[in-house]
Amino acid sequence: MNKICLLHCMLAALAIIFQLALPVMGTPLYAKAEAFENAECNVPHALSCYTALIADLIISHTKDLPNQAQLSVAIIQNDRITYYGVVKENDSIKPADNQGKVFEAGSITKVFTSTLLASLVNEGKIGLTDSINPYYPFPFKEHRKITFLTLANHTSGLPRLPDNLDLSDASNPYQNYTAKELEAYLKMLMTLENEPSESYSYSNLGAGLLGYTLGLTQGTSLRELLQERVFDRYGMTASFTRSVDAGERLVVGLGADGNPTPNWDFDVLAGGGCLLSTTEDLARFAKAQFNPEERELALTRVPTFEVNDKMKIGLGWHTLESETGEEFFWHNGGTGGYSSSMAVNVTGKVAVVILSNVSAFHPASGNIDRLCLELINNAGE
Repeated sequence: MNKICLLHCMLAALAIIFQLALPVMGTPLYAKAEAFENAECNVPHALSCYTALIADLIISHTKDLPNQAQLSVAIIQNDRITYYGVVKENDSIKPADNQGKVFEAGSITKVFTSTLLASLVNEGKIGLTDSINPYYPFPFKEHRKITFLTLANHTSGLPRLPDNLDLSDASNPYQNYTAKELEAYLKMLMTLENEPSESYSYSNLGAGLLGYTLGLTQGTSLRELLQERVFDRYGMTASFTRSVDAGERLVVGLGADGNPTPNWDFDVLAGGGCLLSTTEDLARFAKAQFNPEERELALTRVPTFEVNDKMKIGLGWHTLESETGEEFFWHNGGTGGYSSSMAVNVTGKVAVVILSNVSAFHPASGNIDRLCLELINNAGE
């Protein structure tokens, strides 16, 4: 059960990034999108309604996915957003109008939790390097200090998951981890894998703790803060923190075996993975990254720690550098029934969002990241 993580296949995805760093020759996707807009989509084995480049990339990364798998893709270039959707049915890949459908976004949630942090920092309500300890009515184990910054950039030293998380229910592992369990962990069980601020160690626990603490600082919940300060601000009208709120727009998640699987529900660790959204909403959020007046978004992208010579991390976002020296900001997500990937090149004003109902544990789930990175490399040409 140590496979349960909201940022799936991190090292594999980074290897893919470096392999795809060389520029891909060809006409930008923005120019090629004209053929898509007025076409009729009714061909089962070839997406003739899409351009050849788009169709080839999508088919090559979808053919090994299970039947009933859906991909919802948004490509953003400057002020233009183009949507592409597919579903695999009876081993055929068909177009689907699914940009308004809701998928679990998994660890992309962490970017939103960090955006909330940046919002509060910009308003002077908290300090980025402030300790979270004063917001708890008890001392942490061995009086360890933890800051908002180290939770947002994964340098707190906290492990990926808390020791007292019961993983016996693999179909919904986070639902019963409440404030009671988290507080017990902080008081009596906390362990650090590294000294704070000295090394990067990805932590779902840390992101969940960050979200919960942000709620405490404002006397409300993370869910309320996300709605008021992020979803409403960026026009994300179909984004949710509970699957039950998505209603009939929710796409059913598929497990590792390709069969329907339950949604993941979050309690106190919601800040690490509770987001459900559409490509329409995430495209709006990605497009907002291009606006230099959005100070809170700009703050999330400022590098705060250098992981290696190819990757830095800001607040939530991982900053990656291609062989050509261009930076882009990336995060992916994976749950028991869904995989997602999002990449933003602010300088080039290009972004790609992919949501899918492919399990993070399916053997071909890495195709979601591969497709995202190939698309943004092509779109940037």
